[in-house]
Amino acid sequence: MHRKLKGFAVCTTIVMLFVLIGGALVTKTDSGDGCGDSWPLCHGELIPSEITFELVVELSHRLVSGLAAIMVLVLAVWAWRSIGHLRETKFLSIVSFIFLILQALIGAAAVMWGQSSFVLALHFGISLISFATVFLLTLLIFEADKKFDATKLIIDKKMSFHIIGIITYCYMVVYTGALVRHTNASLACPSWPFCTKNGLGFPTQMHEWIQMGHRAAAGLLFLWIVYVTVLAMKKYKHQPVIHYGWIVCLVLVSLQVSTGAIIVFTKLNLVVSLLHALIISCLFGVLSYFVMLVTRNKLNRQNATDQSNKSSIQA
Repeated sequence: MHRKLKGFAVCTTIVMLFVLIGGALVTKTDSGDGCGDSWPLCHGELIPSEITFELVVELSHRLVSGLAAIMVLVLAVWAWRSIGHLRETKFLSIVSFIFLILQALIGAAAVMWGQSSFVLALHFGISLISFATVFLLTLLIFEADKKFDATKLIIDKKMSFHIIGIITYCYMVVYTGALVRHTNASLACPSWPFCTKNGLGFPTQMHEWIQMGHRAAAGLLFLWIVYVTVLAMKKYKHQPVIHYGWIVCLVLVSLQVSTGAIIVFTKLNLVVSLLHALIISCLFGVLSYFVMLVTRNKLNRQNATDQSNKSSIQA
């Protein structure tokens, strides 16, 4: 059941990851002006006459984003028609496409009119939400075929608080990371974890404050996820989705912190930088799924109560 839809959903999710990584590549290679100030064409030409590395990077990102828009639209309509009876389907279908278009519009505005670093930093965050909704839609399609069942899972108030708090805070950390890139503050602090090798290495100017602010925020996110992972391992041993889900989050956030340090040590190695963007995208996707599970608490409790009452009557 839904075999073709599942395959297409997985492919769409992968393409959305390429959109995220492509956007990071454009920023890290300073290829934002690769096509001049024209959009969607490059230098006003359908087929550019002068090929440069920056043009290839920027144009490739635009082409992948265009492909993603088509695939997300097809997935949204297909999922709506196939599993529209599921509660989250229509909402995710609409939001996934809206945020993808919003991402494209901000990118186009940045090319044609330019934007401040603080506005450009929102671009990656919007792309992240678009990816997360496509990812959730894909999981929902697999749920519809009962490949895994989370309909009986009930998350207590304490865990729900941590899930909502962590994903909100994670989004803020993502913004600070994007701000580091767009303000060219990636190497403002040549040492790690402190800003300089001498003393405590406190920042002394704006770029250093942006860099160290991101490190401090990322460090707090790491500690928070460590705490919640321990909590999940103690209280949710018999709930694999939560138990192993938080272990995955801990692995991802550990890799995120590690690649962040390696970026500094390697002086902005491109592969490591792109891996850094990929890992945070995966982490945000898992956290988004936790949020969807939290929104089902009321319905799952009602179903559990109905099932209990039915069993009592039959007994």
